[in-house]
Amino acid sequence: ELVARYGVPVPRGRVAASPDEAAAIAADLAIPVAVKAQIHAGGRGKGGGIKLADTPDETRRVAGQIIGMQLVTHQTGPEGRLVKRVLVEERLQVERELYLGIVIDNSIGFPLVIASDAGGVDIEEVAAKTPERIRRLPIDPSIGLQPYQGRDLALGLGLGGDLMRPAVQTVSGLYRAFLENECSLAEINPLAVTKDGRLLAADAKLNFDDNALYRHDEIAALRDTDEEDPLEVQAGQLGINNYIKLSGNIGCVVNGAGLAMATMDAIKLAGGDPANFLDIGTVNDVSRVVNSFRILTEDPDVRAVLINIFGGMARVDIIAQGVVDAHKEMDVRIPVVVRLAGTNVEEGDRILRDSGLPVIRAADLGKAARKAVEAVQGAELIDVLDAAMEAHRGGSCHVTSRVPIETNTNLRIVYTPGVARVCKAIEADPSLARAYTSIGDRIAICTNGTAILGLGDIGPVAGLPVMEGKAVIFAEFAGLSADPVLI
Repeated sequence: ELVARYGVPVPRGRVAASPDEAAAIAADLAIPVAVKAQIHAGGRGKGGGIKLADTPDETRRVAGQIIGMQLVTHQTGPEGRLVKRVLVEERLQVERELYLGIVIDNSIGFPLVIASDAGGVDIEEVAAKTPERIRRLPIDPSIGLQPYQGRDLALGLGLGGDLMRPAVQTVSGLYRAFLENECSLAEINPLAVTKDGRLLAADAKLNFDDNALYRHDEIAALRDTDEEDPLEVQAGQLGINNYIKLSGNIGCVVNGAGLAMATMDAIKLAGGDPANFLDIGTVNDVSRVVNSFRILTEDPDVRAVLINIFGGMARVDIIAQGVVDAHKEMDVRIPVVVRLAGTNVEEGDRILRDSGLPVIRAADLGKAARKAVEAVQGAELIDVLDAAMEAHRGGSCHVTSRVPIETNTNLRIVYTPGVARVCKAIEADPSLARAYTSIGDRIAICTNGTAILGLGDIGPVAGLPVMEGKAVIFAEFAGLSADPVLI
């Protein structure tokens, strides 16, 4: 319905919550129909969630089979999803299946239109096996999607002639739906060309930016918590908005999204599996810590908890008090590993020590991760290559000459005496420096080592790997040469 408002052609049909309602819709359409389970997952057809019907009575029968079923697909996990509604829509006689989608390209900060003549399958599969069949078009939001760009995409998909106009209308409509509703993904898969010459969005998916939903009450009202993980819903109700359940068995409580990602990496590096992403944020709230424990202890998969706190604006003593209060309010029967650093860490240490709780202390993140893995009963530690250390061995960047030096003549040109002519020319006209030196695309990355990521004041030399990493990013994504400068 949403993409149809923007002029995207869609099949005729409506949603039904009961077999009788499905039959009534089929009778209104008076044509053969497809009955599709409405869940937040793909792969419905393979799981038995899409069935065909020729008559209203047959529609009632197949809708009764789908509604109430626990539909398992490759995206639902083995527990599946309970189907409560079905979409009853006209059955399409499809001649070709295409793909059209829009995402945000984070490398350039622009919306990216993705199109392919290989629709009806996961676009990730197409990208892996036949990447040449994917067309990519970044859109400058200050200008917007231009008609000629829509025509170019249409021609690239073989949609000429009578299909050109609806193709451009579909691309333009999907882009406006993506932009105006602040989506993170807008996808039509498949975009179907029917045997009677129509172009229709046979299936569509929209993902919305959670942080923008306060501006879109109508979209927020569509939220169906039954389609979400119960623990994620409960976490949101408890004020923990940055919780995502994963498949591992080591629960994480961390402040800051970047540190939370690093904590999960450390767990994997130590041979374990994180059970969740959980960022409590930069808050000084004991209840936030208690509620985090409440979520983790209700997850039957969690067999140990790793708390990793680096206190800047967040006070370590308040986090420690939250750990103590959590043990008082609930029966915590799993090992808890705690790594604390930062503001009021001495007081935090005292609180934990005086509490007498059997928490496992660790001085740094690596040790904390290893102890968490060891604390999980039956876990087997393996030797793991430290990929980060190996990537930085010898430094992560170096200077490469653009001019080969194979003879003395080459050296005389690059250095003395040949370089003197270049210097004299720049002396006479400083603007030539951009043409005859690297100053035009060279920057300095300076640090005194006092604020390195979440590591704090570690000094300029210890911060050098971070500066080299930034230099690599500038080189790879901006085409700029960068020199770390230690102050």
